[in-house]
Amino acid sequence: MLAALVLAGGIYTLISPGAQANAPLSAAAQEGKALFDTSCITCHGNNGQGVEGRGPSLIGVGAAAVEFQVETGRMPAARQEAQIDRKPSIFNDDQARQLGQYIQELGGGPQVPFQGHAAPEGDIAEGGKLFRVNCSSCHAFSGGGGALSSGKFAPPLDPATDRQLYAAMLSGPQNMPVFGDNQLTPEQKYDIIAYVQNMKTDVDPGGWGLGRFGPVTEGLAIFLFGMVALAFSALWIAGKS
Repeated sequence: MLAALVLAGGIYTLISPGAQANAPLSAAAQEGKALFDTSCITCHGNNGQGVEGRGPSLIGVGAAAVEFQVETGRMPAARQEAQIDRKPSIFNDDQARQLGQYIQELGGGPQVPFQGHAAPEGDIAEGGKLFRVNCSSCHAFSGGGGALSSGKFAPPLDPATDRQLYAAMLSGPQNMPVFGDNQLTPEQKYDIIAYVQNMKTDVDPGGWGLGRFGPVTEGLAIFLFGMVALAFSALWIAGKS
């Protein structure tokens, strides 16, 4: 019995966050720690545990969340507000990865499963179906974003890279829900990414796209143009009679 308790305690010690925090850091994580101590420690604490009233704990958020927030310039934040908008990042891509690696080794969490900015090839048609079901209610059918409640909004997807899109789905930044692998498999995430990136270069073979906001906008345009045409037709007929 005593031996079993000792064994259980040893296993817990090895897998606990404290053990991860005390484990030797990789070279990339050491570089990330140096950046963290310079730019992040004031709000997120000495070991990423967070500071009340300034910033949340980063233990367990994973590299994906850190990379997304840093690469999109949302972090470091100048102040707390309803929602932090995208802006130019003060860190380059390598530094963002190093910060992410440090937080990953500090407490674990979700990671983007591919290297570089380009995701593996996905199915655009399948991605369109998944996007309309899971994403369009906030980001609109065109990926242009839209207003939410309490001064918040879903940002446009046009500036996002493959890696940022995957990291956002994996970590659920700000008001976005988390789409873990049990909600959307990695392959389904690749499909959505392929669809979103295709929208950036896709043309409108039918003519004016009307912002690609969907059938409501198209119906409104038809109604307005139709009413104007009917009014002019009525005036023309009246003038001829």
